[in-house]
Amino acid sequence: MTDKSSAIPSASIAVTGPAGGRASAGSAATLQDSAAPGGGDADSDASGSPADARPHTSLAPERDPASGQGADGTGSPAASRGGTLLASLGVVAFSLTFPSTVWGLESFGPWSLVCLRTLLAAVIAGGFLLALRVPLPEGRHRIPLLVVAGGVVVGFPLLTTLALRTSTTSHAAVVVGLLPLTTAVFAAVRTGRRPSRTFWSSALAGAAVVIVFTLQQSGGALSTGDLFLFGALLVCAAGYTEGGRLARLMPGWQVVGWALVLCLPFALAGSVFALMAEPVRLTAHGVVGLLWVAAGSTFSGLYVWYRGMASIGIAKASQLQLAQPLLTLVWAVLLLSEPLSPAAPVAAVAVLVCIAVTQRAKA
Repeated sequence: MTDKSSAIPSASIAVTGPAGGRASAGSAATLQDSAAPGGGDADSDASGSPADARPHTSLAPERDPASGQGADGTGSPAASRGGTLLASLGVVAFSLTFPSTVWGLESFGPWSLVCLRTLLAAVIAGGFLLALRVPLPEGRHRIPLLVVAGGVVVGFPLLTTLALRTSTTSHAAVVVGLLPLTTAVFAAVRTGRRPSRTFWSSALAGAAVVIVFTLQQSGGALSTGDLFLFGALLVCAAGYTEGGRLARLMPGWQVVGWALVLCLPFALAGSVFALMAEPVRLTAHGVVGLLWVAAGSTFSGLYVWYRGMASIGIAKASQLQLAQPLLTLVWAVLLLSEPLSPAAPVAAVAVLVCIAVTQRAKA
């Protein structure tokens, strides 16, 4: 792995809010997004104007947040495919996070980078919430939003950024390899639902493949950064689980948006102090890396991820992340010029097989 100060990132993607206006009986996707009890549909209509935010009752059947299935144990095939696609887009966005963070560290210190990415993402999210006149979340949702903010918005980025000062991207990918299994465990404990043996067997097999592959890539040696990585693993799994539950009650982008807004005052203060304490050496790569982790990973990626997870369930969505370390390794080769082991294609095929099995298993 080359020095982090000489590393290189990617372009940002644009994000749009969920389409559609008021819910109707013929629009299952819109009904799912407007299922918050006593809450309005915060999405915009086709003309971009705010939708009617008056309270209304969803006609969509209640779904289990762990599995994404309806009360009768079934789920719409179209909704499942759409949810899988959205969650997969989230995984692609997340897979660019580590290389982009390495790029960002070229220009900023770790504390400055984390505070600035949170601040920029919170401004973007706050702009969307204000423009669409989204009402404040209900009081019962605020504690889960704090868990999402602490785990996904602050905890995971901070701990992995600190780890990436000394760890390679392939070594840090161990965290991502363990995250699907950890998220499934958190979801099982939180919701009381127990996935099938087939699901667990495939999940464990996929996690084992990813762990062995990534450890082999990094030489199998543990570093001081591993404490940061394992801490990031735990807080992120907790945040994903609570975020997935909330995404059944409000649109996924609002879960992300409010979690980011909660962090805004701390991110602003942290940015001021961090920029005063840490040196800044602006480069094109460093700036693009910051923009990606703020607009791409932290806002856009979380938006599509939570919306997909709300559709197909926390457990199944988490297993799509088995592909994330392998995608990260591809970006590491293309963007950071890290060497890639010949074992990568073999591991990729094995992981994809595991993902296929978990997607068909009863979660």
